[in-house]
Amino acid sequence: MTAIKPLVLVDGSSYLYRAFHALPPLNTSKGQPTGAIKGVINMLRRLQKDYPDSPIAVVFDAKGKTFRDDMYPQYKAQRPPMPDDLRSQIEPINAIVDAMGLPRLVIEGVEADDVIGTLAAQASGERPVLVSTGDKDMAQLVNEHVTLVNTMTDTVMDVAGVNTKFGIPPELIIDFLALMGDKVDNIPGVAGVGEKTALALLQALGGLEDIYQNLDKVPDLAMRGAKGVAKKLTDQREQAFLSYTLATIKCDVPLDVSVPELLPNSPDKTRLLSLFTEFEFKTWVQELSRDERTELINESKASDVPSDDALDAVPAFTGTPDYQLILTQSQFTHWLDKLNNAPLFAFDTETTSLNYMQARVVGVSFAVNMGEAAYLPFGHDYLDAPDQLAENDVLAALKPILEDHNKLKLGQNLKYDANVLANHGITLRGIAEDTMLESYVLDSVGSRHDMDTLALKYLDRSTIHFEDIAGKGAKQLTFNQIALEEAAPYAAEDADVTLCLHHVMAAKLKASPSLMSVYRDIELPLVSVLSRIERNGALVSRELLGSQSHELGLKMQALEKEAYDLAGGEFNLASPKQLGEILFERLNIPVIKKTPKGAPSTAEEVLVELAHDYPLPKVILEHRGMAKLKSTYTDKLPLLIDPKTGRIHTSYHQAVAATGRLSSSDPNLQNIPIRSAEGRRIRQAFIAPSGYVILAADYSQIELRIMAHLSEDQGLIDAFARGEDIHRATAAEVFGVAVDEVSDEQRRNAKAINFGLIYGMSAFGLARQLHIGRKEAQEYIDLYFERYPGVLRYMDETRVLAAEKGFVETLFGRRLYLPEINASNGMRRQAAERTAINAPMQGTAADIIKRAMISVDQYLSDSGIDAKLIMQVHDELVLEVAPAALDEVKAELSKLMMAAAKLAVPLEVGMGTGANWDEAH
Repeated sequence: MTAIKPLVLVDGSSYLYRAFHALPPLNTSKGQPTGAIKGVINMLRRLQKDYPDSPIAVVFDAKGKTFRDDMYPQYKAQRPPMPDDLRSQIEPINAIVDAMGLPRLVIEGVEADDVIGTLAAQASGERPVLVSTGDKDMAQLVNEHVTLVNTMTDTVMDVAGVNTKFGIPPELIIDFLALMGDKVDNIPGVAGVGEKTALALLQALGGLEDIYQNLDKVPDLAMRGAKGVAKKLTDQREQAFLSYTLATIKCDVPLDVSVPELLPNSPDKTRLLSLFTEFEFKTWVQELSRDERTELINESKASDVPSDDALDAVPAFTGTPDYQLILTQSQFTHWLDKLNNAPLFAFDTETTSLNYMQARVVGVSFAVNMGEAAYLPFGHDYLDAPDQLAENDVLAALKPILEDHNKLKLGQNLKYDANVLANHGITLRGIAEDTMLESYVLDSVGSRHDMDTLALKYLDRSTIHFEDIAGKGAKQLTFNQIALEEAAPYAAEDADVTLCLHHVMAAKLKASPSLMSVYRDIELPLVSVLSRIERNGALVSRELLGSQSHELGLKMQALEKEAYDLAGGEFNLASPKQLGEILFERLNIPVIKKTPKGAPSTAEEVLVELAHDYPLPKVILEHRGMAKLKSTYTDKLPLLIDPKTGRIHTSYHQAVAATGRLSSSDPNLQNIPIRSAEGRRIRQAFIAPSGYVILAADYSQIELRIMAHLSEDQGLIDAFARGEDIHRATAAEVFGVAVDEVSDEQRRNAKAINFGLIYGMSAFGLARQLHIGRKEAQEYIDLYFERYPGVLRYMDETRVLAAEKGFVETLFGRRLYLPEINASNGMRRQAAERTAINAPMQGTAADIIKRAMISVDQYLSDSGIDAKLIMQVHDELVLEVAPAALDEVKAELSKLMMAAAKLAVPLEVGMGTGANWDEAH
């Protein structure tokens, strides 16, 4: 019979400090400390090697205080703050542990010891437990099922080992710590009782309780100062038992995870390669690079994407690359000939800023053949920089090539390059390939899509990082300040690697016509569309935002006063502890949820629930909401206004959201609130310029319409075909009443069901949202599926197909891979199943709005009509239109948006106009 493999619980916090202090200082070439990272990860790799089939979980201390601090404020109070060099290594360690696929636990209100003790207690008797730690306090956990292992000293400690090391059995370790105290944790113990005295007492009389029951025997013990020890024990009895409690590892912490769920995920080797490269662990990079290459080849042979010979479709360049620095006109002329005659060339800009509206080009790089690239600088202006060709001459010579539709260009995130070239009066045309988008379409969840990560993944190649040549932080150089002997290899490599990446990924895309269609017909044409929208920007009123910030500040002050009146005194509204005392002690509001350390929770979902019945939680929520609006929008948006255009220019990101949706930043337009009056006022600050109006057009209930199409449910299809209010129609079906007899409450409930099922909401979630019992919520769901059986069939079939294929697809062929769809962990598997159901709807909606944007942009460009796209938000397009053109634009916009997809139900487009975005929406 096969022996049960042990559960390995790692005391990450213990190793963190030990590695930091034990190993010599290690730093990357950029100055990033890595000693603790290397020590901790090396220990984990050792454990994986020593216990290859064992589940391994890593536990770290959470930030903030624990229940022990509440019990004894001086607990660990003497500890100095974490050194900055160690603090900077925490997030890298977390990232690597996650990429290794190991469960990582951080529980607020308790220490890592308590989490480990709880898991060890849960597993006790079911399977052996190994606790990997260097902390002596953990010896109290040792028993016939639990053993300590210290990988830094290569020692193992079982029950006999504890006896040998400490002179007492594991069950007396807590008593030992209670008597002698612990300077590291500032546990007081009994003053004057050291290690020898504590051992003598424990060996002679037993545990702490036994000692205090036999204090009269202490003076007779054969130890130094026995009579004085008895008095010290008597005088410090309370301190001794407090120390006992402080030293006791809590073994009943409420956890959201149980021992059977501590299963590893598959390691994200691409992410590991990126991290190990970033922190310059060269040996680990070499090991993983070999493994990654083998794995990619094996995957390609087992899947229809990529093709069998995808990795070898174009021979990888293996020689020494030829990177040239162009400083003379003859060199430039030679490369101009190469570019003019190339069927496709890789192109990249080097600039002064990441802000595309303000950046200036200081040099460009090209590659025509793999392994051969050049950098042409013209704006490096550091002291003693060599003579360079003149910017005007270079750009004038390149402009005809860059603006020629027939000269095909390849790049990595060419939208940025197009925007920056526009600052120089050049319109980039002929965008034929983009490696960032090739990677995104191939697998939106498989890895990051930056060039360095892709080079490791597809080329087994470590690249020069920008920080390697520019430094980082406040002292980081802009590219024009970087010496050409460093800048040229970096820039030329960018073009070369981009060309090499394209050859590999293009072969993969060709193996799947549906993915190639998403790339060619949706993502690539969208690059130029988004570039135009970004540069168009949106006009905002600095005055309106300033006025709203002032008003929000006044409202927040009024809400603070109202909160003080309701609470019966002033308190810090941002303090969970003070708020908890007010709500649950002073006002006696019932506790509905507790934190891990047992304190009443004041989390937002708790306050939302309490706000239905009590005024103070409602006021707190209103105050929080206004504070967020003020800091995130009304205070910040004016700072984002471009000084040259007077407009806000967001950045749209095509390769971020797994489902295909666009995201945006600086500002994030997708999150501007609309449900509250204050949130809508932010949209009022997005105004039309003089002589124009804002036109907003959005798809109505698009995801529900896609659900009707995908599920082929006749009831839903008929309701949409009749143009019915879908939520009212659903309510009529579910509650068995005529459509005109549906109450507002029934419609609200039906709306919650309609949208809830799209996002995989359970009966529990629906019950919470509707404030009804779980049984009643389940009855609603059952009635829904009874009336719309096609929806249930679609959900069931989707789960099965997703499990078989490992991915789901949108109507247009976009794929979302689901690595957890067959996970043995039930929670992970169910989450993947919910994603499988929702992703085709969200992804199809994303594809439809993107197709609409391409068509609308083409119409605006071809017609020359006085209108332009200025924003895309969720399922909505926002335009500035001259009043004289409004009727034509509205008619054409509606036609183009409805034609973006042919569904079993009609697409419906709602439109509005106004002087600002809020009026138009």
